[in-house]
Amino acid sequence: MRLEEIANASAEVAASSSRLAKIATLAGALQRLRPEEVPVAVAYLSGELPQGSVGIGWASLRDLPPAANPPGTLQLMDVDAAVGRIAADAGQGSVGRRRAELQGLFARATEQERRFLIGLFQGEIRQGALAGVMVEAVARAGGVPAAAIRRAAMLAGNLGTVATAAIAQGQAGLSRFTMTVLNPVSPMLAQTAEDPAEALDRIHPASVEWKLDGARIQVHRQGDEVRAFTRNLADMTRRVPEIVAAVRALPLGSVILDGEAIAIRRDRRPETFQVTMSRFGSRVGVEELRRQVPLWPFFFDCLHLNGEDLIDRPQSDRFAKLASALPPDMVVPRIVANDAERATAFFEDALARGHEGVMVKALDAPYEAGRRGASWLKVKRALTLDLVVLAAEWGHGRRRGWLSNLHLGARDAASGEFVMLGKTFKGMTDQVLAWQTERLQELETSRDEYTVYVRPELVVEVALDGLQASSRYPGGLALRFARIKGYRPDKSAADADTIETVRALHAAALARGEGG
Repeated sequence: MRLEEIANASAEVAASSSRLAKIATLAGALQRLRPEEVPVAVAYLSGELPQGSVGIGWASLRDLPPAANPPGTLQLMDVDAAVGRIAADAGQGSVGRRRAELQGLFARATEQERRFLIGLFQGEIRQGALAGVMVEAVARAGGVPAAAIRRAAMLAGNLGTVATAAIAQGQAGLSRFTMTVLNPVSPMLAQTAEDPAEALDRIHPASVEWKLDGARIQVHRQGDEVRAFTRNLADMTRRVPEIVAAVRALPLGSVILDGEAIAIRRDRRPETFQVTMSRFGSRVGVEELRRQVPLWPFFFDCLHLNGEDLIDRPQSDRFAKLASALPPDMVVPRIVANDAERATAFFEDALARGHEGVMVKALDAPYEAGRRGASWLKVKRALTLDLVVLAAEWGHGRRRGWLSNLHLGARDAASGEFVMLGKTFKGMTDQVLAWQTERLQELETSRDEYTVYVRPELVVEVALDGLQASSRYPGGLALRFARIKGYRPDKSAADADTIETVRALHAAALARGEGG
């Protein structure tokens, strides 16, 4: 299939407000694919690259030559192969080779395809074809119940693989997807609550446990063989030898554990998020790093134990199995609470110990692998800043035609200039998008193919999970998980937070053992 057909399907889905119409469009596109094309198309239409992050930033896309509007002959699998080469290229001369590969790909792409590819590379395909819609589309294309697709995807850890089997073989193709120790399972995800009281209003009684600011891990053991996987199901066993050794030493025959890996200081407080992630991502010198920055696992769920699958059991049962099988220092601390006062006290204690917040979980809920279920709620203390809009990028997919991704900056009191700290497209309603598209163009100072630069006049209140050191931005800091709470018409740019304030907040977080 040509990439143009996938891009057109994506645009059609983005333009529709009907869930049923979205499903029909996606199912129709999937049914026209060859089997080897299905996993790639499922990923693309879900707004993802099968290779994950491939290291193509905005600067690389901004510097591409203008579109030549060639005929739409670019094949889907040719695109996947080119992206695979970009992702795999490393070492001397790789920067030039990756740039040449990228430019060669875009030279063959139509304007519609270029916009679609840019959205994929930037992670900004927001067309309503999220997991739930895509599961329904795969079910329709394969003529099987959506529940069967959902469960198979949970066990396989990859919807594209399941889609290939379902479309080719129907229900019979799904029978091979079972829980297998040493094969990763898609992790269960959480929704958000503002505070413990709101979380307990939505779920009660519930368990309340520390939310650690570390790296999500899933660890499998079968006999003496142990494998560790990331949140994205990548095998990272060789990067965490101390965790592998700790799980291998347990008196167990087989187990699947879900948890977090964090770097721990000698006083048992967590290292900063950036220290943990730097260690977690290291592939060389691991044994030396193991001595310098040891990782430790804290597990909060058990999906399989000694031959018994537990994912359909209530959370209270799974945790009881976990606590009985592991030593206390490998289990995330938790309480069972039915009132906001007790949950809030536990939350405040977790923060005081340097952790990110708490998770509130329904005691009777099964493990909903691969889903952002309502039975898990995360509660964190969000930081807010008043920042100035410096520019905005044109949106893709459903946001095409709107200025979406905002460039945000803090005020430099000494120079009067503004220091960029990051970007975000999150937290905006359609009404806000429409308004800011008109208003920002009124403030425009210049533009390029993708970005409108504006006079620094509009102030927005931004919620974020923290700040981290960054060489990408001139201020040396970057926003973590920023989202727009709202515009502040009551404030001028002179009232925005200063870069000095931002740096002080970062320094204070580091002193508490938070941030990075």
